[in-house]
Amino acid sequence: MLREETRSVQVGNLTIGGNNHVVIQSMCNTKTKNVEATIKQINALEQAGCELVRVAVFDKEDAYAIKEIKKGIHIPLVADIHFDYKLALAAIEAGVDGLRLNPGNIGDEKKVRYLADVLKERKIPIRIGVNTGSLEKDLKNLNPADALVESAKRHIKILENAGFFDIIVSLKSSDVRTSVAAARRFSKEFDYPLHLGVTEAGTFERGIIKNTAGLSPLLLDGIGDTIRISLTADPVEEVIAGRMLLKSLGLNDDSEVIACPTCARTEIPLFELATKVEKMLAGTKGLKVAVMGCVVNGVGEGEKADFGIAGGKEKSVIFEKGKITKTIDNSLIFDEINALIAKYKAQNEKI
Repeated sequence: MLREETRSVQVGNLTIGGNNHVVIQSMCNTKTKNVEATIKQINALEQAGCELVRVAVFDKEDAYAIKEIKKGIHIPLVADIHFDYKLALAAIEAGVDGLRLNPGNIGDEKKVRYLADVLKERKIPIRIGVNTGSLEKDLKNLNPADALVESAKRHIKILENAGFFDIIVSLKSSDVRTSVAAARRFSKEFDYPLHLGVTEAGTFERGIIKNTAGLSPLLLDGIGDTIRISLTADPVEEVIAGRMLLKSLGLNDDSEVIACPTCARTEIPLFELATKVEKMLAGTKGLKVAVMGCVVNGVGEGEKADFGIAGGKEKSVIFEKGKITKTIDNSLIFDEINALIAKYKAQNEKI
């Protein structure tokens, strides 16, 4: 899939933009000053596939905690800071890899210039995060998407005037159409990397649907360099959803399960089996397994899979690349799939 080539911005050991892969990120909901809990959550996020994580910095205690947090994690850490440039400086001293900060909120051009000079010296980027909930008052009467872009322009200009260009931008709304329109317009005018998301998307199911609706059209058009699936849920769920979305769009090589929607022909416990297989595939790359409820359409619909099962009343068939290889008793389905996945893992470990 062709993607819009944006400028490259380095965040720790990650390169965002420049036609690199789409980076999945999330944000901790722990108190940053609670170092042990924050490290535990970040490591859980990394294990789920998170590549970049953000923490809130409300005070100096939060900023100072970054130094200890960095010792216990492996992925780049971004500090989310509002208004106070001194907190940004404290986070920089503590070893943070990036800042989420809107320079227009600092209010003093001299402070911005000083902060920009420090960031340039340390090679630390800024994500400008524009949100419909915190737009400047004089932009409130504009079309919401236009207001988001105009606000981003103002913040960008402040940094550019300070000679700072290591910038990532996000333009977020809880409204899907606004988020999409703003990102489209911005990508036509600027080549700064875009962080995509639909903010305040809501609880797990509704939030996934809103994020998928908002991010998919942009990603399919090659717009977007990093994403967060914002959910009112465990942050780990954001990461899992992000990986699944990118896989669905052909933007990562995670393994996947193809499973039919079930019907009256289904004779095997399809939901239970598909869920088990999904868990078994966690962490593997490039494998496609079909779990199909019947032999009528199962083999044909699953022919693009590396291998799969098509269930029958008492017996089921195993197929590979659309060709039936054996018939087994239904009691052996899980063991057979388990053996095929283990064989695949072993073969790939040798490569």
